[in-house]
Amino acid sequence: MKKYLCLVLIVISMLLSGCMMSYVKVEDSELKVVSTIFASYDFAKEIAGEYGAVSMLLKPGAESHFYEPTPKDIVAIEECDVFIYVGGENDAWVDNILKSVDTSDMVIIKMLDLVEKYEEDHEGCVEEDCKEHEHEDHSEWDEHVWTSPKNAVIICKAICEAFCQVNPVREKDYNDNLTGYTEKLNALDEEFRNAVENGNRDTLIFGDRFPLRYFIEEYDLQYYAAFSGCSTDTEASPATIAFLIDKVKEENIPVVLKIELSSDNIARTIAEDSGAKVLTFNTCHNVTAKDFSEGATYLSLMEQNLEVLKEALQ
Repeated sequence: MKKYLCLVLIVISMLLSGCMMSYVKVEDSELKVVSTIFASYDFAKEIAGEYGAVSMLLKPGAESHFYEPTPKDIVAIEECDVFIYVGGENDAWVDNILKSVDTSDMVIIKMLDLVEKYEEDHEGCVEEDCKEHEHEDHSEWDEHVWTSPKNAVIICKAICEAFCQVNPVREKDYNDNLTGYTEKLNALDEEFRNAVENGNRDTLIFGDRFPLRYFIEEYDLQYYAAFSGCSTDTEASPATIAFLIDKVKEENIPVVLKIELSSDNIARTIAEDSGAKVLTFNTCHNVTAKDFSEGATYLSLMEQNLEVLKEALQ
């Protein structure tokens, strides 16, 4: 009987030991990260690797300017270890939620505060038309800070530091992932610089919104656009369209750009009247459901942008 009891105790001890080991492993890999948009979601996935569960609040294919958090989204934020958001006026809802939940054990990353900020630029469209859309009482920051690969490096470093703070047992893994990913971002940056240096022009035309101030500033490019970056307008005035058509013709610009998940109506109107081609430039704010399911990444989308840029500057 004693032998039987000892055997039972040994088995129970082994089972408990196994459960303990399994529990530690699961806890170690389940760093919970929530990002509001695609770019930082992808950065977090690259740095976390297998040691973190990363989710994105903005559904693939959705328009970010009209996003409203669901009760499920709020619960996800409340339960996460690291929360990453952009900041700025379009994320005003975030501040209200963060005030209503317990954030004492959460690391919060506001991307807009990590880099040198630029105001939204309205100089790309006809001056009189643009004035109608300017904020009379204040300027608005361009929130699309990640469109510069150099800024992406800064953001990724902050994400890595947050992960190491929350889960120090995996600090080496996170830093190794950061090192490898930073090398790829720096290589991408160099490719963009080479494309600009070897281009025949330095001006881009956007028959759409212009959420790329950080990209333009990084590579010292010029641009003209129908709307500002966070504009919700879908129709440009005849004066602005005529201005952009004239600019394409005057400088013999081969490409008119549109932004992902946006209508190409204005870009096509300009292209049809000027003989230019319409191409898409990805801001990486969000992706289509198809691209998301097929594994699109910040790097793959920016590599597509590189080829578009080369053609636009030829």
